[in-house]
Amino acid sequence: MKPIIRLLCAALLCAPALAQARLDVFACEPEWQALVQELAGARARVVSATTALQDPHRIEARPSLIAQLRRADLLVCTGAGLEAGWLPLLLRESANPAVQPGRPGYVEAAGFVTLRDVPERVDRAHGDVHAEGNPHLHTDPRNIARVAAGLAERLAAVDPANAADYGARHADFARRWQAAIARWEREAAVLRDQPVVFQHKSWIYLAEWLVLREAAVLEPLPGVPPSVTHLAAVLDGLRAAPARMIVRAAYEHPRPAAWLAQRAQLPVVVLPYTVGGDPAAGDLFALFDLTIARLRAALPQ
Repeated sequence: MKPIIRLLCAALLCAPALAQARLDVFACEPEWQALVQELAGARARVVSATTALQDPHRIEARPSLIAQLRRADLLVCTGAGLEAGWLPLLLRESANPAVQPGRPGYVEAAGFVTLRDVPERVDRAHGDVHAEGNPHLHTDPRNIARVAAGLAERLAAVDPANAADYGARHADFARRWQAAIARWEREAAVLRDQPVVFQHKSWIYLAEWLVLREAAVLEPLPGVPPSVTHLAAVLDGLRAAPARMIVRAAYEHPRPAAWLAQRAQLPVVVLPYTVGGDPAAGDLFALFDLTIARLRAALPQ
């Protein structure tokens, strides 16, 4: 009987540990990793498939990512075709039924927001266009608030034992986030209606939120590097309608913006784009703190 008693005791001792087991969450991008951490805290172990210094369109489906997705309880990605070049392969090779499309463990942020720039038709001759709309939705913090509400519900669905905790953490995040949005909007009021050159169509949500005017885009088509001929045409246009600054993401090649900046006498603003794009952008709040500060600093004093 003693071995049986020992086994029963061991099982009872392990029960609390099992009850506290953490969710394994696979985030496609750092912004969703950071958001899950806000909503789940220590209840989740979160990995990101990409870093802030990588183009999220173009990621290698490495065996290490397949292994991470294989043990995930929840997958959180942007969707809208952003990961179309690599996520389907990861999903197929992971053979993890919990995180396949249509399952509770599969979450696309794009499903919680209204996407912009939805094309009337998709043609590869138009560059790297997305049939569902522009996927860079996280550059507007109001969209992050919408995703947070839906993600909190999904966390509760895949881990109902801790649903109350996810709800409480979401309520706390939402309160702090709305206060931060109000502060960012006050600080960014001086940016309203300022003409800006963007390197890539990554910023339409940010521009809509802050009411920035798109003076030009350096890429002739989405995802197509600009030629010197195209940059010269942009420069000619700026002579007639000047801009205040050139904005590029930290992961984008610096050469096109530098070429135009030298000739147009404009400052280049390098924005982190997502969490980790700069050492000072260590979480979602710091991401927008730094974004607003850098845009403001580029205005003529």
